[in-house]
Amino acid sequence: MSIELISNQQVELSGTCKVEDLVLHSLSPKYRSLNIIVSLIVGFVIVVIILLLAIQPLVSMPQKYLDYYYIAVMGITFLTLWSVLYSYFADRKKKYAIREFDVHFQSGLLFFSTVSQPIMRIQHIEIERGPIERSAGLATLQVYSAGGANHAFEIPGLVYEKAIELRQFILNHKDVSQNG
Repeated sequence: MSIELISNQQVELSGTCKVEDLVLHSLSPKYRSLNIIVSLIVGFVIVVIILLLAIQPLVSMPQKYLDYYYIAVMGITFLTLWSVLYSYFADRKKKYAIREFDVHFQSGLLFFSTVSQPIMRIQHIEIERGPIERSAGLATLQVYSAGGANHAFEIPGLVYEKAIELRQFILNHKDVSQNG
């Protein structure tokens, strides 16, 4: 029986590859446009519903609700404009990078976040496409980490063909890195 000594030596970080030095790829410009259009449509529909409730002749609305009608419309308008502005600026900041051994996704407007996932730790990958994404030719690549029930992160706003290409690269490279 041999006794194995455990070592935990300090590592010098100079000369290592930094995440800040990654060449990041932007998402499809359609993604930002789609988010802005969806925000505008949802806001418009909510304002129209509030308007119809206020002027519909079937049921008399109590005056106390009609007093808050303008506040509700202004609040919904403000939230819609906030959502549009947020999508306009924040979606520009969402970027991704794929390297030999890891996948990275960067996002954030005020608070930046960079998620890095080693390819060897990827359990599986899914390409998700809702009806709106399908109509725009976009997809979301969901990356699931080994040992996690939920996806580790997702890369939204990819052109569908690029999502398939990235998924296939990761799957092919995962096999090579585990066998090598």
